[in-house]
Amino acid sequence: MFEFFKTGHFAFVHLFYLNLILSVVIVFFQRREPRTVWTWLLALNFLPVVGIILYLLIGQDYRKSKMFKIKNVEDSIRKAAIKQEKFFANNERVLNDPYTKDYQRQMQYNLMSGGSLMTMKNTLTVFKDGNDKFDALIDDIKNAEEYIHLQYYIIKNDYLFRNISRELIKKADEGVEVRVLFDGMGGRFMSKKILDNMKAHKIKIGIFFPAALGKVNFRINYRNHRKIAVIDGKIGYVGGFNIGKEYVDGSKKFGHWRDTHLRIEGEAVNGLELRFGLDWNYATKEDIFDSDRYFKPLEEMNIVPKNGDDILRMQIISSGPDSETKLIRDNYIEIINHAKDHVYIHTPYFIPDEAFMSALNIAARSGVDVRLMIPCMPDHPFVYSATLSWAGTLLEAGGKVYTYEKGFLHAKSVMADNRVSCVGTANMDIRSFELNFEVNAMIYDDKVTGELEDNFMRDIYDSKEYTFEMYKNRSLVQRIKEQVSRLLSPLL
Repeated sequence: MFEFFKTGHFAFVHLFYLNLILSVVIVFFQRREPRTVWTWLLALNFLPVVGIILYLLIGQDYRKSKMFKIKNVEDSIRKAAIKQEKFFANNERVLNDPYTKDYQRQMQYNLMSGGSLMTMKNTLTVFKDGNDKFDALIDDIKNAEEYIHLQYYIIKNDYLFRNISRELIKKADEGVEVRVLFDGMGGRFMSKKILDNMKAHKIKIGIFFPAALGKVNFRINYRNHRKIAVIDGKIGYVGGFNIGKEYVDGSKKFGHWRDTHLRIEGEAVNGLELRFGLDWNYATKEDIFDSDRYFKPLEEMNIVPKNGDDILRMQIISSGPDSETKLIRDNYIEIINHAKDHVYIHTPYFIPDEAFMSALNIAARSGVDVRLMIPCMPDHPFVYSATLSWAGTLLEAGGKVYTYEKGFLHAKSVMADNRVSCVGTANMDIRSFELNFEVNAMIYDDKVTGELEDNFMRDIYDSKEYTFEMYKNRSLVQRIKEQVSRLLSPLL
């Protein structure tokens, strides 16, 4: 018995010191928001063993790591940024273009903080149905002449990817270069047989943060959530659809999958290729920027707005735990702050940080028509409870909330005043703002934004309004679930 207590005391002392060391590291050596720090301190000290395991799996901070430093790319971005900075500084030209005048601050912030160049010569197609999106993507793959680059968070081992992989193999056999990149967590169930077959046909495969021990991934908290496709440097895709049959056929549990995806032709494709190249280089250590065929020098891109219907202003913006700024979140906030009439938001997860929630509350209380659309059912119970809790906060400020009833809402977009929109992979939650690697298209265009807003208004017919009265009358059990989930928000 004495030996038992002696062993227990030894374990307790060492556990205490381990918790103390981790607490010191979190407080003094990592740049985190205060509420995230307090959440981890509570987890470590009230759940000693579980807290340590969680921290080792999902709590490590990669923010300071310089993951994507490639000198020739940085030099190209720097030259182009200087050129665009001079353009923005030329007030006479700015005044000739109403969009550049009204959104100059946002455009310039993206340029200086993220190297996101303003592009003008673009055309764009909006998809909200997976069948249409993947039909178009497969057609573009069939017509590829030089190269195909695909990057998805999730690639599932089902008929959709088998169909896509068959077309990729055909193109590879024709001499087209093919690269496929997926996240180690999102692609953990990929068929080794299919991947080996693709490799046998000289298709290059990359895994972002692969599992270290079989299926165990010690960087599970840092997910590459991006969905990018680039064909021949001329056509690009970005949005919410992953590769899986539920995104096309729906599922028994969730039904129809409502998402938003963009097909882009024009200068903005270069931004998607840049983002893919940086992620590919990190995952595979292959520097594809050594070849001019994949990457058009950024300084050669047209940057001066002209009057005409062929102008579609876009910036490709990205963020992640390696970034110094929360660029996508900041763009969401800037859209909200700049809105004069209305703001419409699609998101499957609504767990905002203080800055985002404050912007929405101020807009709603200032008379802006703020409308939020979320799913009617959870795919992650704690996340959904937190979503309902924060939705209630918006209702208290005078905003409107809708739950999409036709299936599962997976679209991620913010639209305002029939003028600007931001669409891509980033949800309105802390995970997307801080932990996930994300990419969005920032669009300054009334026609495209008008189409996205029309889609939102049509979705209202397939939704139910979640009123303030419904929120106030929710059950005690639901209130407890929401409070617990809200407390855990920084970790969700």
